[in-house]
Amino acid sequence: MKTSDFNFDLPEELIAQTPLERRDASRLLTLDKQTGQTGHHHFYDIADMLNPGDCLVMNNSRVLPARLIGRRESGGACEVLLLIDRGENIWECLVRPGRKLKPGAKVLFGEGELTGEVVAEVEGGNRLVRFSYEGIFLEVLERLGRMPLPPYIKAELQESERYQTVYSKVSGSAAAPTAGLHFTTELMEKLVRKGVKLCYVTLHVGLGTFRPVKAEEITQHEMHSEYCVIPQETADAINETKKNGGRVVCVGTTSCRTIESWAGEDGIMKASAGWTNIFIYPGYRFKVLDALITNFHLPESTLIMLVSALAGRENVLAAYKEAVAEKYRFFSFGDAMFIS
Repeated sequence: MKTSDFNFDLPEELIAQTPLERRDASRLLTLDKQTGQTGHHHFYDIADMLNPGDCLVMNNSRVLPARLIGRRESGGACEVLLLIDRGENIWECLVRPGRKLKPGAKVLFGEGELTGEVVAEVEGGNRLVRFSYEGIFLEVLERLGRMPLPPYIKAELQESERYQTVYSKVSGSAAAPTAGLHFTTELMEKLVRKGVKLCYVTLHVGLGTFRPVKAEEITQHEMHSEYCVIPQETADAINETKKNGGRVVCVGTTSCRTIESWAGEDGIMKASAGWTNIFIYPGYRFKVLDALITNFHLPESTLIMLVSALAGRENVLAAYKEAVAEKYRFFSFGDAMFIS
């Protein structure tokens, strides 16, 4: 199967640049994975589409304000984007300008409240940077860092919390698990009252999620790794849901990848933690997931391949064509799909 099989035409004006004023007022396209039938709704209607006994699996990772604008000790501006915490105050980072930030280079942020030294260059051109600071690193980041918005969003974000889910809890992502951005606290309370279980996993989203698939054949693509955690209570809730005939509904591809990474071949979940590089594309047999709430994804991306594995490539591309015709908003701040 070729990467080009997952291409579609998207007018640039349909790429959402800012979030809606009301999170759950976004539109919701429903897609029946068996028949390909579609429907048009609003996200707040999701409460009518979930049943008592269903289990909603949500990624509670919180986006780090990981974009640091500073200056080199030798003079000149620089930018450092935190990617992966390697321990002992060392982070793997994207840096600019790369030619000026070789091992040994020192950088300063704020009024020198945070400093860093490039200690190594790693595969792919990233750098390992050792940071020095007083106090708690996350608090320093909250003061000095900016949200690392995806490259297709050109507008400045007015309120940083709009790039966080209302249930975000565990800091560590370089990008938001965007399917969850549509939920409000009130909508979640309504679901609980209806008898829908809410449970959480953590997957720290890396920038690899935006990396284009360059291989001509999708099987030749090397998937990036991301760290994820499934707590015991979530494993128990999923197993109980399956046992009682309810549906496991993942909010976002990150939640899907997390549970599918650690589920047994028999569909039994166990509490787990570790790195996953699972690549889900058509032909994959889902072990746990029954339905998916997701945003609209980039052409030829691993994410559109994942949803095609669930609903069929032809069904997904037909639904995307319909969404374009109906002028749905695409990508991180865009509208949503419910594939059931």
